[in-house]
Amino acid sequence: MNAFEMVAAGALIILAYTYFGYPLLLGLLARLFPWRPRPDVTWEPTVSLCVAAYNAEAYIEAKLQSLVGQDYPADKLEILVYSDGSTDGTESAVAAWAQRDPRIHLIVGATRQGKPTALNRMREQATGEVLVITDARQPVDSSALRALLPLLAAPEVGCVTGNLVLDGAEGSGAYWRYENWIRKQESRFSSLVGVTGALAALRRRDLGPLAVDLVLDDMWIAMQTRRRRARVLLAEGAIVHDLAFSDEREFGRKARSLAGNYQLFSRMPGLLLPLVNPSWFETVSHKVSRLLCPWAMLALLLACAVGAAGSTAPRVTLRWLLLAQIVFYFLAALGARAGRIGVLARTFVVLNAAALVGLWRFVAGRQKITW
Repeated sequence: MNAFEMVAAGALIILAYTYFGYPLLLGLLARLFPWRPRPDVTWEPTVSLCVAAYNAEAYIEAKLQSLVGQDYPADKLEILVYSDGSTDGTESAVAAWAQRDPRIHLIVGATRQGKPTALNRMREQATGEVLVITDARQPVDSSALRALLPLLAAPEVGCVTGNLVLDGAEGSGAYWRYENWIRKQESRFSSLVGVTGALAALRRRDLGPLAVDLVLDDMWIAMQTRRRRARVLLAEGAIVHDLAFSDEREFGRKARSLAGNYQLFSRMPGLLLPLVNPSWFETVSHKVSRLLCPWAMLALLLACAVGAAGSTAPRVTLRWLLLAQIVFYFLAALGARAGRIGVLARTFVVLNAAALVGLWRFVAGRQKITW
């Protein structure tokens, strides 16, 4: 085996393990060694629902309607909405709700500073024993709190995240269903390595001040929870809804997210050490390997293109691999014109390209904190 063949084989192993091997292994572990706390459905702590909003006029009405409609004692619930320098009608809409419902409180940020500042401000003013962090865009099912809180009642559990459901035929929707299946297996086996900003619950005492330049507050919260040896679980019945983004919009969201991953590992390098991180296996397999995959794709393409010259059997294999990649990238370029397979191929390429952009933004310091 020459150098080109070794590079191609190594790249294929990384890609195969990341997207197929790890999910299958995790699913087997979750079946053989499941872990789940005994939910306490009688636990009804006071809850502060925390909503960070920026120019959310188009959907804040539906959001607040879903929050006031929670199947939970009204006297144990408050709703804090932080307007991060909104310039539309967000603040007037929330103020109108606050006049009708005294549980709703509007906090105004004069200038746009980002979600970490919003969470810090809401944490300071919250009175609930439990904080439920939820983004402004996605409506929440009325039974969400009833699904989140019984799991959080267990002393071993430090954070519980909701089950985000994406509607629509975009490729990002299919990718999220695949991603969400992995998250379910992680939760059933041991612990998640991240939560969705759309819905997550934790005890107020467990949320310390966030760095105001933090890109990924949701993953930061999850990893800080794991470093305390507390578990992060997925409440599959706590449904929150959103629409699947187009590839163009998903590219920007994913680039931001992956730039945040690089920031997180640079600030918490102990996550890469098995003696420090109790979710080391999941972190490396789920998060770190995803950052390696774009480079593996480039290495595979170059190794096959350069090493395919000649007529020996291994070089013939490289030629077939090169042809397969050419067909795959051609389908990705066609996108929806190539049917469902083209849509999925395009989304896969877009998301991996976003990882390269995310690295560049992190290294160059170009990733904005505001969302």
